[in-house]
Amino acid sequence: MKKLWIIIMIIVVCSGSGCAALSLENILYRYFGPEEEDTAQQLALDGMEEFERGNYKRSLEKFEKLKDWYPFSRFAILAELKIADCYYKLEQYDKAVEAYEQFINLHPRNEAVPQVIYHIGLCYFEQIATVDRDQTSARKALDTFGQLKKHFPESEYTYKAEERIDECLKSLAGNEFYVGIFYYKSKHYKAAFHRFQNIITNYPDVGIHKPALEYMAICESSLGEEN
Repeated sequence: MKKLWIIIMIIVVCSGSGCAALSLENILYRYFGPEEEDTAQQLALDGMEEFERGNYKRSLEKFEKLKDWYPFSRFAILAELKIADCYYKLEQYDKAVEAYEQFINLHPRNEAVPQVIYHIGLCYFEQIATVDRDQTSARKALDTFGQLKKHFPESEYTYKAEERIDECLKSLAGNEFYVGIFYYKSKHYKAAFHRFQNIITNYPDVGIHKPALEYMAICESSLGEEN
């Protein structure tokens, strides 16, 4: 970091003293030359080796050091991506999402963007609760995978997301059914009817279409008896 401050000071001084010949590229090469690039490469190799071994904390340390010490290295982009991957593997999903989103913001045209969006979706997907719990994670995962399909329809990661999308839909439909049953047992037949109707409208192909129709009929019958 000390050398980074030196670079900044040189740029500031040169910008006010007519050092036009001293380009930014020359400055970076002078202070981040072959020797330090070799060190950055070694950190990248060490980080990948630890990652492949499943030592995600150690891998994270290597890539964070690479990112902080050598931000202008050609390996810095790799470090940004693998930091996010490490957080994902460590199940620190909030930090992973933040790191993935930062990567997209910094490198929107990078070829890894479809993969990154897919992994953001996975971060939400891994947090999907049982059908009797809040389904915010399922909705976020579904939305993220939907964005992947929209912007990168031919990506291999879009095809990988298809199965996850089905699981998200099943979870959301299951939650609707669970709430519908709760309302039905509480004799709130109108509220229950609308829940089962939502399944027919929004989740027709997830395997609970038939029981939803049956409960709709029961709710209608019960409402008729009340009137």
